[in-house]
Amino acid sequence: MQKHDIYTFINNNPVFFLATVDNGFPRVRGMLLFSADENGILFHTGAMRDVYRQIRENPSAELCFADVQNNIQVRVSGTLEIVDDDAMKDRIAQHPSRTFVKEWRDSVVRQDFYNSFIVMRMRGGKAKSWSYENNFDPSIEMPLD
Repeated sequence: MQKHDIYTFINNNPVFFLATVDNGFPRVRGMLLFSADENGILFHTGAMRDVYRQIRENPSAELCFADVQNNIQVRVSGTLEIVDDDAMKDRIAQHPSRTFVKEWRDSVVRQDFYNSFIVMRMRGGKAKSWSYENNFDPSIEMPLD
């Protein structure tokens, strides 16, 4: 897979698993992608969630996207950054796929929303793809920066 193929795959498979570290132990949970392109892989969570604390303490993470029908998986490892941009938070809340975020934003004081809605981005990083066809081939990392 080339870089463009990886971004296309990620956008076409928006439910992914995020691995973080908590007190030396791995933690994995399902997440929902907002977007992925040359500017990074964007997703969000709430400030009250353990995942936010874990990322603040250790921003190293791995994202795993899978297409189970075609038996393909893409993992991207790198460093997460917090995107503190209220306009971006509003853009996400207005997106048709994020009605649950818009309801949250519209039900609280706007500044409380901005403080508790956390947008994260992984820029660059290294991607590895896997499929049944290449299961026994050596693993190849594709830099995304």
